[in-house]
Amino acid sequence: MSLIPDDVIEQVRDAADIVGIIGEHVELKRTGADYRAPCPFHGGTHRNFAVIPRKGMYYCFVCHEGGDVFTFFMKKLGMDYPTAVREVARRVGITIPERGPTGPDPREPLYEAVAAAADWFARQLRDSPEAQVARDYLASRHLELEVVLPLGLGYAPRSNALLDAMKGLGVRDAVLLEAGLLVKREDGTLLPRLRGRLLFPIHDLRARVVAFGGRILGEGEPKYLNSPDSPVFHKGKLLYNLHVAKHAMRKAERAILVEGYFDVLRLSLAGIEEVVAPLGTALTPEQAQLLQRHAPHVTLLYDSDDAGLRATFRASDELLRQGLRVSVATLPPGEDPDTLVQKRGAAGLEPILKDAVDPLERKIQILDRKAFFSSLPGRRRALDRLLPTIRAAKDPVTRDLYLARVAEAAGVRAGTLENELVALPARPLALGPSAPTAGPQEFPSNAEKALLLLMLVSDEWKSRVLAVVDAENFVFSPYRAVFEALADGRPDVLDGVSARVLESLQGETLGDRSADETFEKAIDWIDGDRKTREITRIKREMTVAPEGDKARLLGEIKTLAAERNAIRPTWGVVETARRRGAPGT
Repeated sequence: MSLIPDDVIEQVRDAADIVGIIGEHVELKRTGADYRAPCPFHGGTHRNFAVIPRKGMYYCFVCHEGGDVFTFFMKKLGMDYPTAVREVARRVGITIPERGPTGPDPREPLYEAVAAAADWFARQLRDSPEAQVARDYLASRHLELEVVLPLGLGYAPRSNALLDAMKGLGVRDAVLLEAGLLVKREDGTLLPRLRGRLLFPIHDLRARVVAFGGRILGEGEPKYLNSPDSPVFHKGKLLYNLHVAKHAMRKAERAILVEGYFDVLRLSLAGIEEVVAPLGTALTPEQAQLLQRHAPHVTLLYDSDDAGLRATFRASDELLRQGLRVSVATLPPGEDPDTLVQKRGAAGLEPILKDAVDPLERKIQILDRKAFFSSLPGRRRALDRLLPTIRAAKDPVTRDLYLARVAEAAGVRAGTLENELVALPARPLALGPSAPTAGPQEFPSNAEKALLLLMLVSDEWKSRVLAVVDAENFVFSPYRAVFEALADGRPDVLDGVSARVLESLQGETLGDRSADETFEKAIDWIDGDRKTREITRIKREMTVAPEGDKARLLGEIKTLAAERNAIRPTWGVVETARRRGAPGT
């Protein structure tokens, strides 16, 4: 049987009248916005079976069967997934285009294994005495079990009970291992990857469970742990709750992006359904593209602390690169979306969403509050923080508006800013998958590395570095990724080259030089490097400047060069050596 394109499956699901289809098998009675009936699966007589058309799903509060219109056909009539899609498509008049390859999907055993595990985890949360700690934790967050069970939450015991349960269902260990449900120790023994955790199911766009996010209960690290990437799950290519939220996003013509699982849960339960979250990492280009497919506008609703603001602006730049309209909502100090909606309800969040501002404007507000625009060096540092957002704007009108606004705020000409954008094109955010693997000897010893080593010395030193440096000061992209992860307190999100860089740094020290001396020299070097880039930019501007402006520009170059050489008299010698590739520079 040939595969069915994902976009066609979405089209069929959107077009399906789930109330009409399920109503052919059971008598539904309207109750508010939902429909109720006796359950067609366990044969009850009370109306414990709910069909929720706005979410395109059904759920029984007694036997806990639930799913979408395709799942109903599969469980009620014994169809496989492709047959169920074709049957619903026939009913709504959509033709399924055929495409190869033919034959069953080789990943089907993985989907079945994760689905079986999801059902088992949900039963543990509902019935297991050991899961009382999870039920108590949900109660402490004012979440009732009957409310979260339809959303598929579960509990992973601390024991190896998952292995026995899956073995009883005929699921092979090799399949569980490939699906990321098990880990293999060095001695070859197998253990459940997620243990002692409250689990959130992660779905793909077809509404299939493909992975889990687990919140530790009690002491332990990391606080949150996701399933690893597998043939059916790539954490940078999915968003939590998108399988449900995409319908509301299209209707509302906006998406609300939050940071965590509980934020999504709380807003969804409050009736704000167009809400999604990344899966424990910074927003990726693939996730931004997913949002762009379903809504023209994204409102970022992250925490308002320093780490939340850094994550907000990284995400906003990624969304601007996809041509999306972006707004930043500002939460009251000490609140996150979960706690605020818990206290004030959806009505309390609506004014905050309404008052959301453009990300560039939010940056300018913060910089102005910190008095960056009150001095010439401060203005230069402010531009270093604002230029990446201008550069990220794909929409030409937005880009022009950004140039005019920053020119006004910083007191520079828009043409000068535009020349700088041309002189300094956007840097790649990470090494691509085809980039050569860096070995330890390839990690440069420079000011960027010195600042990272200082951040690893203590929280006090990390705060000192963060006060004067931001990610744009890091040219070497793995160092930049490590800086952002340390700044956010999330070194666990690093992978690939960046993870090896951090591991290498953790094995090093500052050597004989004191921390204060290292800090001063590193900051001087970065400041001098910035002045060198500014000199380069002005030199380019001089080549096309009118004769009357050249004397002024030459004066600016001399001033910058004098400031740079005052920082480091041997700068010219070292810079020449660096351009020639001398080792250790």
